[in-house]
Amino acid sequence: MEAIDPDIRAIIQDCYPNIKELNPAQRAVVSSGFLRDNANYIIAIPTASGKTLLGVIAALSAILNGGKVVYAVPLLSIQNEKISEFKKFEEHGIKVGRHPRSSDFAVMVFESFDALTRFSWNTLREVDLLIVDEFHMIGEYTRGPTIECAITRSKIVNPALRILALSATLKNMHELSSWLDAEVVEHDYRPVPLYKDILVTEEFGSRNKNDVVLKVLKHSIEESSQILVFVSTRRFTEALANYISDKIKRNIPKDKNKVFKAVSEKILDVPQRRGSLPTSVCLKLAECVEKGIAFHHAGLFDKQRQIIEEEFRAGNLFMITATPSLMYGVNLPSKNVIIRDYTRWTSQGPQSIPVFDYEQMSGRAGRPQYDDEGYSYLIAKNFEEASDLRDYYIYGDIEATNSKLIENKDAVYRQIIAQVASTLAKTPQDLMEFFSETFYGFQMSKNDFFSALSDTTEYEINNALEFLIQNGIIQLTPEGFKTTDFGTLIARSNYTVESAVRLREFLNRITEIDIYQLIYEISKTPDMPRISFKGRRSKDPVRDKLNSHGVFVVDMGNDEATAASLMEWIGERTEYQIENLFHVYAAATRRAAYEASKMVKFTKEICEVSNMYSYSTDLDILSARLYYGVKEDIIPLVVSVKRLGRKRARTLTNAFGNDLSYVSREDLIKVDGIGPKIADSIKKRF
Repeated sequence: MEAIDPDIRAIIQDCYPNIKELNPAQRAVVSSGFLRDNANYIIAIPTASGKTLLGVIAALSAILNGGKVVYAVPLLSIQNEKISEFKKFEEHGIKVGRHPRSSDFAVMVFESFDALTRFSWNTLREVDLLIVDEFHMIGEYTRGPTIECAITRSKIVNPALRILALSATLKNMHELSSWLDAEVVEHDYRPVPLYKDILVTEEFGSRNKNDVVLKVLKHSIEESSQILVFVSTRRFTEALANYISDKIKRNIPKDKNKVFKAVSEKILDVPQRRGSLPTSVCLKLAECVEKGIAFHHAGLFDKQRQIIEEEFRAGNLFMITATPSLMYGVNLPSKNVIIRDYTRWTSQGPQSIPVFDYEQMSGRAGRPQYDDEGYSYLIAKNFEEASDLRDYYIYGDIEATNSKLIENKDAVYRQIIAQVASTLAKTPQDLMEFFSETFYGFQMSKNDFFSALSDTTEYEINNALEFLIQNGIIQLTPEGFKTTDFGTLIARSNYTVESAVRLREFLNRITEIDIYQLIYEISKTPDMPRISFKGRRSKDPVRDKLNSHGVFVVDMGNDEATAASLMEWIGERTEYQIENLFHVYAAATRRAAYEASKMVKFTKEICEVSNMYSYSTDLDILSARLYYGVKEDIIPLVVSVKRLGRKRARTLTNAFGNDLSYVSREDLIKVDGIGPKIADSIKKRF
C-alpha cells in the first residue's frame, strides 16, 4: 500500500478495513506504472485476485484529480453489488451512482454505457476513465458487440478517454491489447490456491453423478465448508437439490436445524408478502433449504435468489445448485465447486461447454476472506471419459476471444442505426470506416484473407442498410443517411430492431387494439423475459386460455406460456394460481409483466411517431394493468395511492365500491392491511 498516494490509501483503508496490504498480483500491477501514466491498460489476473480493488485505486486517482469515472459491467446483478460496495466512498465526498451526469463514480451496465456513447456526447467527454469489468465478455454473442462498439464509439467521441480493462487471462491478449492500444499486465497469483480435479463415478462405486456430489458434500459438512454445484438446466438444479436434501438430513449438525428453518421461512415469506400463496417451486425450495440445500435459477422470485445468496455468504446454507448463469456476478464463498454437467442444450443439440466457461465456473471456488484453498471438481462417468476431460479442460487451452459483431444481425442493425442517428455516419463508406475500427474490423484486417473478408463485411452492411431502409428506419436524403422518427426512437431505446419492427407491423395490421393479441405479440419479441414451462405436462390449459381471447396457435412453447400467464396476471391472478393453471415457473411473472408494461409504452411511442394517436388511451391502460397486475376498474386506485397494491385495492373496492370519498378514515383502517398512513393517502386522494 506504500506505493499508493496517501489520500487514496486513506480512503482504501477506511472503506476496506480488511485489506492491510496489496497481494503480489496487485503489487505487480501498481509497479507497472498504471497509476502514473495515461495509457490504456488490460489487467489480466485470476478470479478472486483483487481486480476490483485495482479498478477502484485507478478510479480514486482520477476522481481526486477532478475527473469522472465510468465502471462498466455486463449484468444488473453486478451493477447492484458494485454500487452497494462503492457507496462507502460517499463518506469521502465522492458521489456514486448509475450515470456520470449526476455522479463522480458511475456504475453502468454495458447497454447503458452504449446509450451514453450514442446520445450524451457532452457527458461522455467529461468522463476521464472508463473501467470495463469482465472485459473477456467482449467475445460473448449477446453483450460482446454492445461493449465492443461502445468502446469504439467512445474512442471516436472522446479521444482523451483512458480505458482500463479488467479481465481473466485470454489466449489472444496481444490482439485485444493492439486493438485497444493498451499495455497488458498479467499475473498468475491467486490469494486462495485453486486445485482442479476430475472425479469418476466408478471410483465412488456408483453410476450416479449425484452420489458423487453427496460424498463431497458430506466431507464438506465435516470441515464446515460450502459447495456450489453447476448443472445445465433449471429442472436439474431442483432435482439435484431435492435428491441431496433427502439424503443429507441425518448428517445435519443439531445447531444448524434452527438456522435452516429460519432461512426456509424467509423463502416462504416472499410470495406471501406479494399477496400469493407459495408456489410448488417455492415449497420445494423451502423444503430443500430446511436441510441446508438451495437451488438457484431465473424461475424463482428475485427476492428469493437474493436471500439464497445472502444466507450462503453468512454460512447458513451447505450447498447451492445453480445454472451456469451464476458463474458471473455475485461473490459467493464456496470452497468447493462441482461442475456436474459439462454439456449444454443448444439449437444444434447438446454441446460441450467452452474451456473458458469451465475456468469461470472453477474460479468461483476458494474466495478471499472465506477460504484458505479452493477445489474445483468435474464429474466423469468412467475413467476413459475422465482422461478426455482432464486433457480438454484441465490441461487444455482456453479458446481465442473473437468478435461476434457480424454474427449478431441485430447488433449490426443497431450499430448502423446508432451511427446514423448520432450523425457519425452519413454514407456507406462512413459505416465501413466505423466497423473497421471495431475489434471485429481489427481482427479482419489481420487476417490473410482480408480482402475477401472486407467484401463480406461490405456485403453484410449493405444488406443491413437495405433492410433498414425498406422498414422505414433509415432514409436517404441529399445530405446522406438519416434516421426516420421511427429509427431515432429505436436508437434511443434498448430494444432490438426485431421487436420494434414486429410491433409496428402488428399496428399496421389492425384497426383497433386487441390487448390480448398485443400481449401475445410482445411475448414473442426477443426482448421479453420468458415464463417457461416446468415440465412435460399437458399444455392444453395454455392453448385454451389463448383461444378464449382469440389467439389461435398450434405449437405451445414458452412464448405462449408467457402470454397466457400475463393474461391471467392482468385478471388479478396470483403466481400460485398461474403456476397451478399452466404448470410454469410463475415466480417470473412480475418480472415479465414489468418488462411487458414497458414494451406497451414503447408500442405507444411507435404509434406516436407513426401518427397513430387513437390507441393511446388503450395502451396507457394496458401498460398500467400489466405493471400493477389489475383489472381496469381499480387502476385509478393503485396508481394514485402509493404502495397500496392490487390485493388491498381489490379488498377496498369489494367492501366500499370504487368511490371511497364517503368512507371514513376509521372505516378504512378496519380493512385488513390498511394502516393509518395508507388510510391518510386514500383520504387525500378522494
